[in-house]
Amino acid sequence: MGKTAAELAEIFRRYDAPDYRHRQVFHALYRRRVTTIEAMTDIPLRLREELARDFVITDVEVSQTFESSDGTRRYLLRLADATFIETVWIPEDYADTICISTQAGCPIACTFCMTGRLGLRRQLDAGEIVSQVALVLNDRYGVGGSPARGTNIVLMGMGEPLLNYENVIRAVQLLCDPRGFNISERRITLSTVGVVPRIRDLAREPVRPELAISLSAPTDELRNQLIPLNRRWPLGQLMEVCRQYPLRRNEWISFEYVMLDGINDRDEQARQLVSLLRGLRAKVNLIPHNPAPELAYRSSPMDRILRFQSLLREGGLLTFIRQPRGRDIDAACGQLAARRPPTSPAGGEETTGTPPAQCDRREYE
Repeated sequence: MGKTAAELAEIFRRYDAPDYRHRQVFHALYRRRVTTIEAMTDIPLRLREELARDFVITDVEVSQTFESSDGTRRYLLRLADATFIETVWIPEDYADTICISTQAGCPIACTFCMTGRLGLRRQLDAGEIVSQVALVLNDRYGVGGSPARGTNIVLMGMGEPLLNYENVIRAVQLLCDPRGFNISERRITLSTVGVVPRIRDLAREPVRPELAISLSAPTDELRNQLIPLNRRWPLGQLMEVCRQYPLRRNEWISFEYVMLDGINDRDEQARQLVSLLRGLRAKVNLIPHNPAPELAYRSSPMDRILRFQSLLREGGLLTFIRQPRGRDIDAACGQLAARRPPTSPAGGEETTGTPPAQCDRREYE
């Protein structure tokens, strides 16, 4: 996983194989989603044996799965170096969604997010990113199977995608390739806290996902406290690059706003948010905070969230309330920390293959 068609063509030249072989393998990896080289039965046995000596399809394996009462499934995945990451499958009436990780851990240290407490262990390569999609689809629908209503991909799991830019873009290109996964770029959403230079780069990509901004505060003073990266690229710079972002027909920039009781949910802050986003083709997703014992926040009560939504709508903003999914298995937004919940079959033992990183967070502040 992770090889482009051009890279596969170069590999097969080394094996003195016909040119069309690399196309067969590309199709097997990304359309049929085979799990072993032996399963590529349209490839001669001798060539399969040579490939199996030199390559594996993926080094990502499912360590454990957890199922929520609402049908959401969390996958604890083990990488080749014993690092753990997480992927979440969310069933919906209109389409299923797979939430994938782009880093092991996260360097951003948002104060309301469990993943940020881990620090950054390492970047994921493109193969590890797309393997998450293949593993989940194979688990839910069988090897090569797909839901009739389609699949949405959100890069909203562990990590800040735009701090792993090259690998993320390569993974998006592989997911969108019509010869492989064939997932429309309009069905893929990338969420960032606001890495301004990389948002500019993303705008120039010929194949790019939809853009979501994790905002959660209408002022620099508050956002500096909640999201340390804001000190490096404050709201003025972030809003400027969003206003310059070339939106396609019927495309919006999504702004994610985690509702924190008594912190960012006052009427005045709703009006500040209206002012901040005025003139943008924007939609706002209000996300009730998902709790964890280690986090010193509570979710805003629903009546306060509804009031906040009403004020945003009065100000002309398209606004939705996102219903939490998978809270009971630590799979909801901000809860991913590569751990087993207390109700796990393993007897409640907390497991993390991603200890706090030895990284200098000042690089991102």
